[in-house]
Order: sequence, then C-alpha cells, then structure tokens
Amino acid sequence: MERVNQTSSVSEFILLGLSSRPEDQKPLFILFLIIYLVTLTGNLLIILAIHSDPQLQTPMYFFLTFLSFTDICFITTIVPRMLVNFLLEKTISYAGCLTQMYFIYALGNTDSFLLAVMAFDRYVAICDPFHYVTTMSHHRCVLLVVFSCSFTHMHSLLHTLLLNHLTFCDSNVVHHFLCDLSPLMKLSCSSTFINEIVIMTEAPIVLVTPFLFITFSYMRILITVLKIPSAAGKCKAFSTCGSHLTAVTLFYGSIFYVYLQPLSTYTVQDHIATIVYTVLTSMLNPFIYSLRNKDLKQGLRKLMGKRKAQTAPS
Repeated sequence: MERVNQTSSVSEFILLGLSSRPEDQKPLFILFLIIYLVTLTGNLLIILAIHSDPQLQTPMYFFLTFLSFTDICFITTIVPRMLVNFLLEKTISYAGCLTQMYFIYALGNTDSFLLAVMAFDRYVAICDPFHYVTTMSHHRCVLLVVFSCSFTHMHSLLHTLLLNHLTFCDSNVVHHFLCDLSPLMKLSCSSTFINEIVIMTEAPIVLVTPFLFITFSYMRILITVLKIPSAAGKCKAFSTCGSHLTAVTLFYGSIFYVYLQPLSTYTVQDHIATIVYTVLTSMLNPFIYSLRNKDLKQGLRKLMGKRKAQTAPS
C-alpha cells in the first residue's frame, strides 16, 4: 500500500470534506475535535474500569474492552485527517488514501464482528446459562476476538489490492471527507467490473452475516425471555441486552443505508450516515454501555475514586 500505482497519473487525492465554505471550517474543526477527545476519553475509561475491577472480568466485558479499543483505532483513522483538512490542506497522498481506506474497512468490520460475538455471549448467558462458563471459556473468547480481527483485515486487504490495480487518470477530487471505496471507484478511468463483482458478492456476505447472526441470537433470546414467568425476570433479562441492541441499531442502521445500494446511487447525502457509523457510534458506545449498566457504572466510580485518592495530597 505504500507504493504509488505506476499505471496512474494521480499521486494524491483531494478530499472535499463536509463543506467547501471557508467560514464552516473552524466550527467543524472545533466540533470534531471535541467529538474525538470525548471518544478517546470515554473509551479509555471503559477499558481502564474493566481492567481494574475484578468483578468485570467476564466474557461480556472482555469483548467490550476490545470493542472500545477498536473504536479508538477506528476514529483515529478518520478524525485526525479531517481536522487537518479543515484548517490546513485537503490533499492526501495516494498511499495515504489507500492506507486510510484499508483501516476503515478493517476496523469497521471488526466492530461489526465484535457486536455479533457480544450477541452470542448474551444468547448463551440467557438461553443456556448452565453451560455459560464452559461455552464462553477464556480460550474460546480469545479465539473469537482473533477471528473477528484477522478475517476482517483479510477482507479489507482484498478490496484495497483490487482498488490499487485501477487506473486514475485526470480527476483526483473525492466527493467525501474520507477515502471510501465507492467515491474512489467513481474516479477510475479503467474498468471497475471485477471490483463491483466482489463488492456485490463478497462484501454483502461480510457485512450482512454478522447482522443475521445478531438477529438470530436475539430471536432466540426473545423466545426464551417470553417463557420466563415473572415480570421482574423478564425485565432483568431484557436489561442485559438493551445497551447492545441500541449500539447494534445505531451501527447497522447507518452502515446499511450507505453500503447496501448500487455504486451509481452513492451521493453526498450519504455523508451524514457515514459520520454516524464511523464517528458518532464510537463516541456514543461508552455512554450506551455505561448508562444502563450498574456494574460498569460502579467500576467507573471505583476507577475515579482510585484516581482521586492517588492525586490527593498526603
């Protein structure tokens, strides 16, 4: 990814960003800087709280740790480049653009697979609680995380290599705030037939399979919960899934809107949906998973208490 495509006359791309109006650049810079700092702080607090509290050493929080870490990496791939574009320059090198696209797809799909793994964890906890400890052993949890990361990186590498074989002749203006596959393919002056075939076959499988797995898991959870006789038992079961369902809805709702449509219909209007799944979900996940989670809120209180005790004068 570090070499420039020798068959292309384009050595850099121009990212038009969210607005071309000069008066919008500073407000957008401040807005996304705040979002970035809030995201880093929130996800780091989640990781530290889980790591420091022995009561949170369970599979669910093990997966949440990796989700928070992935969200930090995901937003770092996107927002710092946006901040540079707002105030300094809107150009990005050919290699830099492909590198950004690689990590966007790798980390975005890792998020997707981790959400599916977390749905499986909730399914086992509610539908098969007596075998939960053996089914969700630490060894199996590690394997699920390794698979979620490695498979999605292979998927991203495939699309990045295919894009690198395209020829870019004259236009290098990307109508987007990041290097995404569809806007870049629109700029190619060579045939994108193979790329489009792979996008229409392999890509939907990678995108939709985790969602179908989540849907199946929650259908089974719903059937099991409805069989619980007490209302309190039903509320407790649903409360353990509420945060995860909120994150799933926000992530997949926006990502399906952007990617489950033909290449020719990809327009500027998709920018808002792209911001939702790339930036806002990473920022909101710490709030989603902590506001309705008593154990995690308690872990955060313990963490903040430790920090205050360490900084207090002796």
